[in-house]
Parts: sequence; structure tokens; C-alpha cells
Amino acid sequence: MDFSTYKTKFIKEAIHSGFSESELHRCLEYAEKLYSNNVPVIYNTTNLAGLVGYSKDYLHKAALFTPFFYRNFEILKKNGTKRTISEPLPSLKEIQYWILNAILYKIPVSDYAKAYKPKSGLMDNLKFHKNQPKVLTLDIENFFTSIRIGEVEKLFHQLGYSKLVSNLMAKLCCKDKSLPQGAPTSPCLSNLFFKPLDAILGEYCQMRKIRYTRYADDMTFSGDFDEKRLLKKVTETLRKYDLRINKSKTQLMTPDMRQLVTGIVVNKKPQVPFQKRNALRQTMYFITKYGLYEHRRYVGINQSNYLEHLIGQVQFVLQINPKDEEFQRYYLQLQKLFSEKRKYLNEFELFPI
Repeated sequence: MDFSTYKTKFIKEAIHSGFSESELHRCLEYAEKLYSNNVPVIYNTTNLAGLVGYSKDYLHKAALFTPFFYRNFEILKKNGTKRTISEPLPSLKEIQYWILNAILYKIPVSDYAKAYKPKSGLMDNLKFHKNQPKVLTLDIENFFTSIRIGEVEKLFHQLGYSKLVSNLMAKLCCKDKSLPQGAPTSPCLSNLFFKPLDAILGEYCQMRKIRYTRYADDMTFSGDFDEKRLLKKVTETLRKYDLRINKSKTQLMTPDMRQLVTGIVVNKKPQVPFQKRNALRQTMYFITKYGLYEHRRYVGINQSNYLEHLIGQVQFVLQINPKDEEFQRYYLQLQKLFSEKRKYLNEFELFPI
């Protein structure tokens, strides 16, 4: 429905409901801005409740008592420390997915952002930085939790939503007054929050022929540049938005070094690091020689989805380098084992012991 059709329909219903001329004009002016941004018209809490399929009472409880609508758990990071994940309960997650699909995905993000957006991924981030004289990678400290609820509310308000609706949707997307790592809306909101920063840094880099991309909280710069001056510019820009660089993860890499971007080697062409490929190569050798069961028993692997895990690792290598014939063979071999596993499990269900 275009705005002209909406306007005609709204006027008819508003007059029937007894709206005054000023109320009618105010509502249409409000709706027109939302239409121009290609997002749904939401006048109030009742309107939002009808769209997401939950009661006003539920929305208010989820907004006021947010911690009770999440479950927290920890995952181990590569450096051995733990990261807290806050996963919303299914009902709140359903509401967040509605906000994500109906609103957030409708807003364009920066071309420099390569993660968390449709038709963009890891390879889009890597291809800009291969075979460069210098590669500088920076990591933003506490990325999601550094983006506060006030900034999220501002994003909704800028689209044209009222302060009341913007505040409610911000609360439904935040936990402890910041973006939770685990909510489906957090990645997209982080990209939208970072849009003006991407613009500032992108313009700075374009003027100096520096290549710049951002993959979530990983910022990558490549080319021939003065790294001290560039680092100063990035630090100052982030500071204006209350963000900080994780200095322990800052890396400057030259061609005589292994240049890594989001964990992938980019010196000549994108490639999974040798150590990871070689570890997979050795695993496949033992599986081929002794069989999957004997290999798992010898190494002491009790992981129930170990085979699926291996397939995922091989698929990742092929995602980076689809023409790798060696890993194509590994993939086919593992797929055959997976088919045999499924067949066995199906037979077991039919004839239980």
C-alpha cells in the first residue's frame, strides 16, 4: 500500500471515529515520514502490540523487567576468557525478530560494513585487503554493551517514530540499558549505530587511498599509510561515540608477515591459516586409515555432533577457497559418513533394542 492509498483509507476511518481536523493532520504527517523511510506506521503501544501479536501488558512487562526475559550463559573465547551471552526468551525473541525484519532490515547501512546484512559476508570483507603493503586490524572493546539504550532510542526516533514508541522498542531490544550479545536485533542495530562513524572513517581513508572495511567490531585498514596518524584518527573518532579500541588486539602486518583479517590469511589470496588446514588434514588422514569410530575413541572425543563439526570446518575452508580440490574430497568423504550415520540412526529408531 502506497501512502496515497493509506491516506485515503485513514481519513475515512478517522472521520468515522470522530477525529478532529488537527488530529487527522497530525497523524498523517507522522505516518508520511514513516512511509518515506519504508517502515511500518506505529502510533502507540496498542498499535505495536497488534503488529507483533502480543498484549500491551506483555510488552510493558518485557520492557520494565527485562532481565527476567533473558537467560545468560557463557562461551569460551579463543584467548581462553569467557563471553557472556544473553539469549532472549522465545516470546521476546519473536518480538525482536519482528522489529528486525519489519523495521531494521529496511534501513540501509554503510557500504563499509560487511557483517550482519543481507548479501554480504566474510569474503566481501577479505577481498579488499589481499596483497597490500600494510594491513592494520583493530578490535572495538565491548562492542555491543558499549552501545547504550539512549542511542538505540535515537535510531528509532530518527526514522520518525514518536518518543513513546521509540523508547518502548529500544527497551525491547536492550538489556541492562545496552545491546545484549545474543538478541537477534543487536547486530543490525550496531551497524546502524556505527553508520556515521563508518562515514567519517571512510571519507578519511578515501582521501588517503586507504582501504577500509568493518566486520562487526573488527576494523581493517590496508594500503600504504602512516599507521600512527591513522590510529590516532580512529581512536579520536571512536572516543566521540564512547567507544574504545582493544589495544591488545591491535595488529600491524607487512608483506613479510602473515597478514590476517578476521582470522583469514590475505597476503596473496584469502586462505585459512596453514595450522588449521593441516590439523584438519591430519584428522582426515586418521579417519581414512582407522575409521571415524576408532579415531574418536583413540583421541577421546565424546562430542555427539563431532562429524557435523568436522563438516562445518571443511565447509569453511571451501567457503574461503572453493577450488581447493583436497578439501573438496574431504567434504565428499565426510558427507558419505554423515549419510551412513543418518541411515544407521533411522534403522535404530525402527528396530530399538
